[in-house]
Amino acid sequence: MTVPVGPGTKVILKFGLKLENGDEVDSTGSKPAEFTVGDGKLLPGFEKAMFGMRAGDADLLEIDPEDGFGPHNEDNIQRFRRDEFPLNMELSEGLMYSFADQARGELPGVICHVGEDWVEVDFNHPLAGRKLLFDVQILKVEQVSQNIIAVKH
Repeated sequence: MTVPVGPGTKVILKFGLKLENGDEVDSTGSKPAEFTVGDGKLLPGFEKAMFGMRAGDADLLEIDPEDGFGPHNEDNIQRFRRDEFPLNMELSEGLMYSFADQARGELPGVICHVGEDWVEVDFNHPLAGRKLLFDVQILKVEQVSQNIIAVKH
């Protein structure tokens, strides 16, 4: 009996991640990836969409923004005075810039508008608000803990 993807399983798979327009965003390439359900390596929505799949299964899984990187949030677009950036720095739309958050951690933002006095920076994940298409092929599934659930397939 083959084990289905679910809590308590380790999965070896190949996948390609595309947007609705067909642009490929990420891929395992020819080398398979490995994860244990819930280890944080993959999006929880992607993991959940694979529940019930077994070794040898392949499918195109659609992940809505709410189950992917979340909806695009206008509150995550912030304005900064132009003089808060280095004087000799050439700012342009689409440029990723790294800021320090309150805990001194790195917080990447994408410059979305450059004005004479103000710069707008989008701190949303670049894939926020986007439907994701995972072309997935399950190579191996094994039970590694007792977090077992019954899944129909």
